[in-house]
Amino acid sequence: MKKICIIDYGIGNIASIHNGALSSGYDVIVSSDPEKIAMSTHLILPGVGSFEKGMDGLVSRDLVEILNDQVIAKKKPILGICLGMQLFASYGLEKGHHKGLNWIKGKVEKIKVDSNNIKVPHMGWNEVKIKNKSKLLSDIEMPAVFYFVHSYQLIPDNKSVITGICEYGENVISCIEYNNIYATQFHPEKSHTPGLKLLNNFFSNT
Repeated sequence: MKKICIIDYGIGNIASIHNGALSSGYDVIVSSDPEKIAMSTHLILPGVGSFEKGMDGLVSRDLVEILNDQVIAKKKPILGICLGMQLFASYGLEKGHHKGLNWIKGKVEKIKVDSNNIKVPHMGWNEVKIKNKSKLLSDIEMPAVFYFVHSYQLIPDNKSVITGICEYGENVISCIEYNNIYATQFHPEKSHTPGLKLLNNFFSNT
């Protein structure tokens, strides 16, 4: 039986993603306990806020070692959402240079906008387009819109891991899939039917 663990590292939209995951009918817990993380079949790393505080939350709770063991060594599927996606990067450029988990080689930098009509943060509904074959976006009727709230994005060195983009002054990287590592810059738990379908895809297709 599949068991979902939402990683609690003191930051993020835990309640909404918990409710969204529960709607898929799986056993879902919220925990920072290494034993419970190890017993789960799928992991979710949510998050809103700054890159530095996110990494501080993981480090202060001694979660980096168990996550590296489960995700990198044991290849357990993980879904990063918003800040959770960004923490997968090598480093973040938000008020300095901050080391990330380094699972996806690349950097996190602020969205670049050239128009006065486009504001940062990027907040609200936006259409996501499939760029490469995607397990997360499988069988979701396109075009589909998802809910975004962010000012930064993960720019991977290897562009082949990008599976979804949206237009917001530039092409904003919205979905990444690399082996057992999955991520969305948008919030599937706030994106109604397409978002819940995406969560179910993660649980059932990985």
